[in-house]
Amino acid sequence: MAQTKKAATKKRAATRKKVTAMKDKDLGGRPVYIVDGNRTPQLKARGRPGPFTASDLATLAGRRLLARQPFEATELDEVVLGCVMPGPDEANIGRVVALRLGCGDKVTAWTVQRNCASGMQSIDSGARNIALGRADLVMAGGTESMSHAPVLLDDQMIIWLGEWAKARSVVARARALAKLRPKHFRIIIGLLRGLTDPIVGLSMGQTTENLAYRFNITREEMDAYAMQSHHRLAAALKNGHLEELEVIYDHLGKFYDHDDGMRADSDMAGLAKLKPVFDRPYGLVTAGNSAQITDGAAWTLLASEQAVEKYNLPVLGRIVDSQWAGLDPAQMGLGPVHAMSPIMQRHKLSLDDVDYFEINEAFAGQVLACRKAWNDKDYCKDELGMKGVVGEIDINRLNIDGGGVSLGHPVGTSGTRITLHLLNVLKRNNAKRGIASLCIGGGQGGALLVERETE
Repeated sequence: MAQTKKAATKKRAATRKKVTAMKDKDLGGRPVYIVDGNRTPQLKARGRPGPFTASDLATLAGRRLLARQPFEATELDEVVLGCVMPGPDEANIGRVVALRLGCGDKVTAWTVQRNCASGMQSIDSGARNIALGRADLVMAGGTESMSHAPVLLDDQMIIWLGEWAKARSVVARARALAKLRPKHFRIIIGLLRGLTDPIVGLSMGQTTENLAYRFNITREEMDAYAMQSHHRLAAALKNGHLEELEVIYDHLGKFYDHDDGMRADSDMAGLAKLKPVFDRPYGLVTAGNSAQITDGAAWTLLASEQAVEKYNLPVLGRIVDSQWAGLDPAQMGLGPVHAMSPIMQRHKLSLDDVDYFEINEAFAGQVLACRKAWNDKDYCKDELGMKGVVGEIDINRLNIDGGGVSLGHPVGTSGTRITLHLLNVLKRNNAKRGIASLCIGGGQGGALLVERETE
């Protein structure tokens, strides 16, 4: 008993020492730590609603995460959840999930939406509240069930339904039926409409075609990057490097234990056979070098120094800084360089000072464009206001376990997933510093700088 108590005291002392060593910088206030996290497998949409809604996915992952904590769910200060397309029974999905997780009536919960970076926005929002002293324990994550994206009625049908509802007599209903035409049955695919920018009238894939033209990126380069993403994910799974992945079960008892869009046998010959999707027949962006449409959820647990010490929590890393940036929606894929650049300037970092990068793979061509933009003197000067080039990110320090092309991009989830996985990459390689970043539909970029104490 005495030995157990002594070991616990020693462990707490070591935790305090680690936390103190990481306090040299902060997010504009108190230090904010990521202490734990997890995610579901990302399940590829296959032409029909998948087995889980967005709230199902977030609840399944959240239960596993909270079950291993030394505190009760009711001791959380708030829950913040990113989601772009919650279902009709998921209004303020953050609150819906918090209640399903047993957080109780008094734990506040809210939902954030910043397109592809919603899961990162949830972390930034929760971290800000901790930094300002408004919270000590925050559960922040993202969820999306893209296979459940809504199919909408055309406005003409909605008008007709209104007239039908007003018709009370048999004659009035007969007149309404007589007005019904084939045009009323036109439907709107919510997912396709949501992935098209309403300001510039371009789909996200078309904006990547713009970047390929601007930076002379070839189809072969895109396909090679896509193949590499699949191979890296397969290696990560084989070597047990997806520590954050949790097995989940549906209501029939079927289990899901891996990202099922992965193609370990992906090769250049197979990718070369695929037709362009967004700019036919001459485009370069195909289904093979684009992120897959998937369902998935991810969570992180954020804590103040006081919470870390009170509950003796492990420290995965610290959130040092964040940045949001805007740019031309037609060039939205370059959002990461616009968000990462101010962070690197503020902290006087070179590429060599950052051990690992996670840039969400919305498209292979988009990630390649980000690498080339930072190595382009004119772009750095004219678009980023820099005196010289940043350089080109070492491909061996970028998305080393694959990314959206191989495991999918559930839009509300990816920001949380890449941040959590980046911290696990740093831990695995005993590295100190990393940056996670995403491009955002509508012409924005987001980035988080995280650090951890090396051993």
